[in-house]
Amino acid sequence: MAVERSVKDSIPYLDEIVQGDCSTLLRHLPNECVDAVVTSPPYYQQRDYGGLGLGNESSVEEYIEKLVAIFEQCVRCVKRTGSIFFNIGDKYVDGSLALAPYLFAHAATQRTGVKLINIITWVKPNPEPRQYRRRLVSSTEPIFHFVKSEEYKYFYDRFMAHRDVVRQRVKAGNNIGRQYLELIEQSDLSPEQKQEARLALQQAIAEVQRGEIASFRMKIRGIHSEAYGGYEGGRKNHLLKKGFTIIRMYDRALKRDVIECPVIASKLGNHPAVYPEFLVQELLSLTTEVGDVVLDPFLGSGTTAVVAKRMGRHYVGFEINPSYCQIARQRVNEVEVQPNLLEFFV
Repeated sequence: MAVERSVKDSIPYLDEIVQGDCSTLLRHLPNECVDAVVTSPPYYQQRDYGGLGLGNESSVEEYIEKLVAIFEQCVRCVKRTGSIFFNIGDKYVDGSLALAPYLFAHAATQRTGVKLINIITWVKPNPEPRQYRRRLVSSTEPIFHFVKSEEYKYFYDRFMAHRDVVRQRVKAGNNIGRQYLELIEQSDLSPEQKQEARLALQQAIAEVQRGEIASFRMKIRGIHSEAYGGYEGGRKNHLLKKGFTIIRMYDRALKRDVIECPVIASKLGNHPAVYPEFLVQELLSLTTEVGDVVLDPFLGSGTTAVVAKRMGRHYVGFEINPSYCQIARQRVNEVEVQPNLLEFFV
């Protein structure tokens, strides 16, 4: 992607993935230089991120304090027309939810004066199974949408028109699903499994054509990575026994402050919490334009940068773990710019 010299010169680390602590690196960025912040910080005492950075504090209060300090720098860096999205999961402490995401959101608005315009609910159709007898398995996480002013970019009509165009193209008889038919034939599935996969694919295509779902993805054994958290009864079970599974994308994304999106494993490296590309695509489609700059101070395996590049946006990514930086750079290097995403998840 061509980068204007004025933009490149004014924003350090543009279209780069930088290894280091974001609490320090963020201070190198000028005021109001990015159009959106999309990130998922390490959750409080939830996973091992290599013993580095945020997430291993001894108390929720200490975790919130450090996270809000980083958030303040994000607020400083984002334009008045920009948006900030933070996805944070919760944690049980002594058998009770700590409410860490909501304590953060309250502290963030009180300390910075930003407006919290939505709490978008990420619904996971394939949550990691837990053998709890005294509580239900958690299958949602909040994504907080903050803005600095009433001037924030918001492309609601364009966002919803995307769905209409997809349906029009499908009804017009485009080649939806053709790539999956080819992959089924290339797979090592048995003849019976291939026939079952073809029938399931045809059913999913028909659901899109009838407007029952917005889109879908198909995963085929030996072709795609296994489903995340795959215990018996989940998507991994489908892959093992049937040889395929179909992930349906419903048209509830964001117009009702809900995104339904499965957690999908990455074949690259051993990052413990791969952020789904579909989530980032939805957020950037709603609040950014081609050529805008997207910042992720907790880049992890690189999903925000991957999607930003594919959609024709610039990116700035910070990640403290050097091995995750390597994964992220590899993923970004393999991505081609494709601003028109109407068929990307079909």
